[in-house]
Amino acid sequence: MDMMNSLGKIAAPTLPRTDFNYETECKTALAPLVDGLLDAVESAGWDRRKAAYTLMFLSAQRLGAGKEERK
Repeated sequence: MDMMNSLGKIAAPTLPRTDFNYETECKTALAPLVDGLLDAVESAGWDRRKAAYTLMFLSAQRLGAGKEERK
């Protein structure tokens, strides 16, 4: 299976986690990466909507998982 090798550079947060705009800043940092990933899976022949749903599922599943559990 041919997969992407790199996610690219992700900007570090400039705000503390408790700041009201922290989540907005995180969305801004992640949006281009998610767009690129969805574009790539769609180009590979996957359904974009199902891929987005799968990303949400995998994110929720891994929220509490340690590194060893994610392998």
